[in-house]
Amino acid sequence: MAFDQATRNRLQRFVTDARRALEEEFTRQLHNDFGMDPVAGTVTPIESLRHINDQQRETARILRDTLDHYCAGGDMDTKAGLDRIVREQAFTVLNRLAALHMAEARGLLIETVGNGFQAKGFQLYARLAGTGLGETGDAYRVYLQSVFDELSLDLPGLFDRYSPQGRLFPREVALLQVLALINHGEIEPLWAEDETIGWIYQYFNSKEERKAMRDASQAPRNSRELAVRNQFFTPRYVVEFLVDNTLGRLWFNWTGGQTELRDRCQYLLVKPDENPESSSRLRDPRTIKLLDPACGSMHFGLYAFDLFQEIYREAWAWEQTHMPGSLDTETGGSTDLKPLCQTYADQDALLQDVPRLIVEHNIYGVDIDPRAAQIASLALWLRAQRAWHDAGVKAKDRPQIGRGQVVAAVAPPAEVELRQRFMAELDPLDAELFEQTLFLLKGLPELGVLLQVEKELPALIRKVFGEHGDLFRADDMAHWQKAEARLHEALTDYARAARSTYQGRLFAEDALQGLRMIDHCREVFDVVVMNPPFGATAVGAKAVMQEAYPNSKNDLLAIFVERGLELMRAEARLGAITSRTCFFLTSFQRWREEILLGIAQPEVVADLGLGVMDDAWVEAAAYTLEKRA
Repeated sequence: MAFDQATRNRLQRFVTDARRALEEEFTRQLHNDFGMDPVAGTVTPIESLRHINDQQRETARILRDTLDHYCAGGDMDTKAGLDRIVREQAFTVLNRLAALHMAEARGLLIETVGNGFQAKGFQLYARLAGTGLGETGDAYRVYLQSVFDELSLDLPGLFDRYSPQGRLFPREVALLQVLALINHGEIEPLWAEDETIGWIYQYFNSKEERKAMRDASQAPRNSRELAVRNQFFTPRYVVEFLVDNTLGRLWFNWTGGQTELRDRCQYLLVKPDENPESSSRLRDPRTIKLLDPACGSMHFGLYAFDLFQEIYREAWAWEQTHMPGSLDTETGGSTDLKPLCQTYADQDALLQDVPRLIVEHNIYGVDIDPRAAQIASLALWLRAQRAWHDAGVKAKDRPQIGRGQVVAAVAPPAEVELRQRFMAELDPLDAELFEQTLFLLKGLPELGVLLQVEKELPALIRKVFGEHGDLFRADDMAHWQKAEARLHEALTDYARAARSTYQGRLFAEDALQGLRMIDHCREVFDVVVMNPPFGATAVGAKAVMQEAYPNSKNDLLAIFVERGLELMRAEARLGAITSRTCFFLTSFQRWREEILLGIAQPEVVADLGLGVMDDAWVEAAAYTLEKRA
């Protein structure tokens, strides 16, 4: 089903109405049940809440810990923190219900959200459970929570009921209202479409909200404004154009043009008689890495998923006609991979595992908006489920997908007391490394992948460990990995420890996200594709950007292109859709000379004009670059 304007309008109405219903419900719950008033920005002492039961009292404590964690950095007051809680709870419930409906459409889940209280799955559950679960609304809530718990094994970021974004659940009246909206016949066909979850993310923030932000300040004032103001969905044909001419072009070249992608990729620009010299050793597809550094809902990754499926199929055939070990794993930095034919019994066994491989090994994403990271992980997971559904693989036979490669660029934890308490349990050198690493990540919410942490690590490691002989001099990065592994284990233990408060868990989880962000910045990518932010940088990040990117500092789009090229290996491909003005305005001259024509060379440029990105009044161009050797 095409996402034409009429279709998008119907979906936008659904998202707007559902958001309003959920935010009103959670505002009431915070005020009436938990003594937290988002309107006034006040919080009642928990001791005075005598009208709630023990379970509600525990939720009240956790909500206060969450609020303290959000406000610990000093850049958010109580009212803003409560607004964030309401917004995130509403977004998470909406995404959970949408995800269940989309899972139903992919044969993964028995009818659970469709038909509401009359859903087949719930009716079966209610018959088995009997009357012990209370009224229908209470029983349905328990049923949904059991489904959430099952799916949290694959998608903890969305379905973990104990995460700070998912502590509240709508009461029966509000739940029925949202279920009626989600089951409206006008949008029923959309639940089978991969793009639907991306459009839900797009429409959760309204045009009016974006306009108010721009009217209040010319430049984004914080990371949320930067994310919301630059939230423009990339049309499918632009996605295909850029991925075809980056990932598709690389595979075309490596195979000497002997690939089905030649016909499948409708936008791949090749000459009729073009047959490049093939690589002596074809890259093992498990080592090919694609990054979207401003991933949003992972629209680029969803289409790249299609191409990767064909790439794996052709890699198996290549290995069969050559010899085991004929695929190149070293270029991608993996020396411990066994040949495909020694890993899988036959082609069918490989193809059944390919959806998992793609999510875990091939597609990377970063976004400064945690909600985008939540959506992107969900979108890739749903795409994998659809691949298995289309192949006739039953749910019980589908491999469990481990942690994917989507990271939210969240602020490092700011709680001084918690930091000191955690560091007291570490080796003194590891404690100093941890503190210095948090300081290194300070600008992460505004900068995301633009924060060049990998350049600072060697000096940081030598600063902490340098006086201790040759311990870290031979190979800084190898030893960083060992130190990072120790910190990762310590943080994980700290989050799980009985002595840790809920706020302590949030502290540890944010620190772990920071470590994952460092890992992403240390990767070397074969493809970078993006629809990056454009215009002014966030107010607090301007000085850092000017120092780190002197050739590109005047506009975010230029900075993202330069950073994308930094993160790539030689002869890799970058694809971007940005404003076309970067190709001719004098303010971009240095960027064109030093970056666009200096460390890269343009391969394909499409001048698209106005009206390409939904609601963005900008003349756009889509282009691909090859990084010079």
